[in-house]
Amino acid sequence: MKSLGIKKLYYSISEVSKLTDLEQYVLRYWESEFDQLKPAKNRAGNRIYTNKEIKLILFIKQLLRDQRYTIEGAKQVLESYSPDADSGEQLELIDAAENRSKIQDEQLRSDVLEMKGFLEELVSKLK
Repeated sequence: MKSLGIKKLYYSISEVSKLTDLEQYVLRYWESEFDQLKPAKNRAGNRIYTNKEIKLILFIKQLLRDQRYTIEGAKQVLESYSPDADSGEQLELIDAAENRSKIQDEQLRSDVLEMKGFLEELVSKLK
C-alpha cells in the first residue's frame, strides 16, 4: 500500500468508494445529478477523482444522508459551495479507512483463531 506521507493527485472510483463509504453506482449517479461533480477520465476511460472532488462528494453525502436534503435541495446548496483545493484532509480519510481495515482484520483473525481452537478440541474428542 502507498505511504501516507505522499498525497495522491488522482483516485480511482473504487478508491473513492472505499474512502467515502459509498457504492460506486451511487458515485456515478451523483455525477449525472450534480453538475459540479465531473471527474476527468484517463485514456482508458476510467474516472479519476481529485481531492477537491472527493471533498465535494463528502459534502453531498453530508447534505443527502445527514442533513436529509432532497437532491434538488442539495443542488441549491451546492450553487454557493466552493471547497478549498488542498487542505490535507484527504490524508486523514485514507488513515481512517486504513484503521477501519485493520480493525476488521484483527476481528477476523480473532474469529479464525477461536474457530481453530474449537476444531482442534473437536478433533481431539473424536480420537
